[in-house]
Amino acid sequence: MSKPELGPCPPRLVEVKQEIAASYPNFQERVTKAWADILGELEKVTAEIASQGPKAVPEVTFSELQNLSPERREDIRRNGCVVIRDVVDDTEAESWQAWLREYVTANPGVEGFPDNDKQFFQLYWTRSQVRARSHPNVLAVTSWLNNMYHVKSGAKIENVDLDTPLSYADRFRIRHPGVQWDAHPPHVDGGSIERWEDKVFRNCFAEILSGDWRKHDPYDLENRINARSSLYNRPNQFLQSTVFRTYQGWLALSETGPNQGTLQVFPNVGLSNAYTILRPFFTPVDSGSTDSFDLAAGNLVGCYISNPDFPGIYSMGSGFTGPRPNPETHPHLRLNETMVSMPQVCPGDMVFWHCDLIHAVEKQHTGTVDSAVMYIPAVPYTPQNAAYVERQRESFLKGIPPPDFPVGNGEITFTGVGTPDDIENPVGKRAMGFAIEVS
Repeated sequence: MSKPELGPCPPRLVEVKQEIAASYPNFQERVTKAWADILGELEKVTAEIASQGPKAVPEVTFSELQNLSPERREDIRRNGCVVIRDVVDDTEAESWQAWLREYVTANPGVEGFPDNDKQFFQLYWTRSQVRARSHPNVLAVTSWLNNMYHVKSGAKIENVDLDTPLSYADRFRIRHPGVQWDAHPPHVDGGSIERWEDKVFRNCFAEILSGDWRKHDPYDLENRINARSSLYNRPNQFLQSTVFRTYQGWLALSETGPNQGTLQVFPNVGLSNAYTILRPFFTPVDSGSTDSFDLAAGNLVGCYISNPDFPGIYSMGSGFTGPRPNPETHPHLRLNETMVSMPQVCPGDMVFWHCDLIHAVEKQHTGTVDSAVMYIPAVPYTPQNAAYVERQRESFLKGIPPPDFPVGNGEITFTGVGTPDDIENPVGKRAMGFAIEVS
């Protein structure tokens, strides 16, 4: 898979910064004070994360979800990630992996990468994927996660049902040991420059931009459900998904853990949001220096609204990618130490991370067996999401890639392709768009 050409932000984006600065009273004074507070909090929190490693990721079992204490729920909310164990029986999960392997073998023309040894597959409609997405336990978990969200103001939002999960078709990987992957460094999905440019999306971070960053709630639905996460209608949308996913996630089909090509996260969603959103308004004191600025708060000054730079956001010609924080542009996150790997998981366990969370994939897989997962996020019923699922249903029936994904050859002629008959329960049928009405 070739990497896209990344370029600097265009000059017009200085207007976005200036518009934001003009929208909040005493912007420079308030965000400069907030920035110092954020850096102080990061110094403490990053040290804790680095010392904890994978233990920073909360772990629960499927059977205890409905009886979790408020303290454990708040731990999941604060960290923005969770491992949920025993969602699916391990033998069933293992059988799904076996079916995937049979599918790939029976259909040698499947699309994936690397070209010479395919491990990440551009496939969406295998029988395994259809059954996993529509499994009642999987949908119960995503509904539980959707209900981590709320409307902070108490306002009534019509036609939104957090108890009605929808299904977002994505792909799967079967990663081999010893193969290095460089395609997924730390990044945030679900929108790029849109976080600042789209006014509704921007309002998800209003407390941060007003200087009251500690009041920021990453789980507030009010603006989130109408935020435009893709303004540029680029193909291959999945990183800037047109669907609101409360959490991204995957289902383990094999054992996998640290140093085995697993997911990594920065486990504090509110703090990373605050830093990411305000970072474009600050610059190194010596802006002409080629050296990375260190962790001292004095090495960044603001409020910097006279240039178009949004560190971690890159132009791609027809749109933008990012945020892609790295140690040079976002040094206070200490990403070399704080991107913690998921703990060891078994077949049938699931891993989820908040839609704003910084995440990555380990470059190395030093284990001895393949690491296999299916990507299954948490998606609530909203009008926009339901409209997408209806289009996705038509893609399913035609055997072609879903609307958010690259146009491909499709799977309709493949041996073993999934069909609506593989959706074995009413909740799964509704989630897949075959009975979309809210109950």
